[in-house]
Order: sequence, then structure tokens, then C-alpha cells
Amino acid sequence: MNDAPTPEADPPVRFDTKIAVLLREDLETWQRLNVTAFLVSGLGTELPEVVGEPYEDADGVPYLPMFRQPVLVFEGAKETLTAAHARVLSRALPRAVFTGDLFATGNDRDNRAAVRAVGTDALDLVGLAVYGPRNAVDKVLKGARMHP
Repeated sequence: MNDAPTPEADPPVRFDTKIAVLLREDLETWQRLNVTAFLVSGLGTELPEVVGEPYEDADGVPYLPMFRQPVLVFEGAKETLTAAHARVLSRALPRAVFTGDLFATGNDRDNRAAVRAVGTDALDLVGLAVYGPRNAVDKVLKGARMHP
């Protein structure tokens, strides 16, 4: 007897929350990938509810758990990123930032020091991750477009 769930028994899950990354549109491809990976890496440590259960293949080999929901990636101009940053702060949603200065550092300590050295309004934002209720995240991302 097969105990695997059937589509009829387990309808698709619709999340009331959203994980989103907003990238500055002028980044090179390698930068987009690197920034996205760095930005989402902190969500699971601070928000354990975003992480699902560990994986295991049919041979019993275990794999690390991943986010339980999709990560949506958006892009926009520098001004779009600046406006989104102001909105995420005003809504006090969980967020992560990546600044242009971080491309020149080579370790975690220097990354934190580079962000700490610049005032909030002067950050050279190239990426922003946000998590929260769908509607609130949508408002933060106003003006951004889905990454192609």
C-alpha cells in the first residue's frame, strides 16, 4: 500500500506570509546570485518558522531543511530599493540588507563593520530581503518588478 499523499488529499498550501528579495537592477549576474544567497541566509536563523523539515531521499540519505515557502525575487532601480528600505523600516518587518560596500570585503566581521560605518539614509543598497504578511511585503515592494 502506498502512503504517499495524493493531490486530492493534500491541497496546495497558500502561505499568508511572503519571503521576498529585492535586487538593484544594475547588478551583474554573479552579484545577483551572491546577494540573494547572503540576504536569505539570515532568515532561518532569526525566524525558525520559515524553515521546513529536513529532507531524505529514498535511500535514507539526509539533507538539510530549506525554506518551507518560495522565495520571490524582484528587481528595481536604486530609487525603488531606497523607497522599499524606508517602507520596511516603517513597518518593522524582519529584513536583511546588502550594500555595495560588501563586494569589497572578504569576511563576516568586515561585512558588519562596512554596514555599521554608514548611516541608514546613506546606505548604498544593492539588495534587501523581507519577510512578513503577504500584504505588508507587497506594500514594501511597491514599484519593484519580478526578476526575469
